[in-house]
Amino acid sequence: MSDLIRSPRFDLVRLRGRNNEGVLLGIIVLLVVLIAIFSPGTLSIGMFSDVLRSSVVNMALALGVLLIIISGGIDVSFTAIAIFAAYSTVVLMRSIGLDNGILPFLAATVIGALIGIVNAVLVAGFKLQTLIATLGSQGIVRGALLAFVGSVYISSLPPALAQVGDARLATIGGSAVSVLVIPVILLAIGLSAVLRKTMFGRSVYAIGGAPESARRAGIRVGQVQTIIYIAAGAFSGFAGMVHVALVGHASPFELVGTELTVIAAVVIGGASDTGGRGSVQGVALGVLLLALIQNSLVRLGVPGFWHTAFVGVVILLGVAIQAQSRRRRNKRSAILESSVTA
Repeated sequence: MSDLIRSPRFDLVRLRGRNNEGVLLGIIVLLVVLIAIFSPGTLSIGMFSDVLRSSVVNMALALGVLLIIISGGIDVSFTAIAIFAAYSTVVLMRSIGLDNGILPFLAATVIGALIGIVNAVLVAGFKLQTLIATLGSQGIVRGALLAFVGSVYISSLPPALAQVGDARLATIGGSAVSVLVIPVILLAIGLSAVLRKTMFGRSVYAIGGAPESARRAGIRVGQVQTIIYIAAGAFSGFAGMVHVALVGHASPFELVGTELTVIAAVVIGGASDTGGRGSVQGVALGVLLLALIQNSLVRLGVPGFWHTAFVGVVILLGVAIQAQSRRRRNKRSAILESSVTA
């Protein structure tokens, strides 16, 4: 056993990580080296602070998407929930004359969680397929926002909220790092701890890997799914308010349409499209990788439509890698079973 633990193959597996986090980190390092070689003027400290700033909203959104994908589902409504919660909060603040820097984030989080209940009812209650359920809720939320809340571009936020968006944690290379990085990091650490160390986290992985087996083991699948979709809605609402605070305005026409980028970050971060696998660390690396690539493409003057095409390619590669890893695990399990029975 000690020889196995010290074997190069075992060390390589540990270095790669359970969800290929080590591979992803190596790709990021390789990409930085390639940028330094072929476009040294592009690589700067300011670029990395820009990458960090552009990753904040996607990371907050990706945390909720990660929960859903690990549980074996897919969500396309999270951006609609995000902008609904944020825009509605700003409209409400302006209508009642509220000027506060913290309450808007709490209000948007609560609104997002309440909308998440709709997805929870459709998935856990009516047993609808997650893609169909969230596609329908996306249309409902989007329509309700434009019909009942408003469709007007709000160019200026309440002063206290604007100050939060402008607050700097640090200035690196002439680019500001927003203070909103801190709560997003804390949320990521908290979710990582929940997934790794709690019964709820183990239940999320269990229903994603084999829902029927999880149900036979005594896990209340519907209850777990309900909590997942409410939590995902809360993450979306918070992310929407982070977006509004960072950009300094509120528009009901933003965020929707960026689902592909967030889902790509989760998939290339190691979350299996069939459920049962994924980690917060992998998602963080996936978000950083996409932000680094997109930032580099902008600095190199590559047209925007190529960015979308690249994200599509990344999703296909991520799914292909996960499928290949799944085949290797199944083959290894089959070999072990045959050796035991022999």
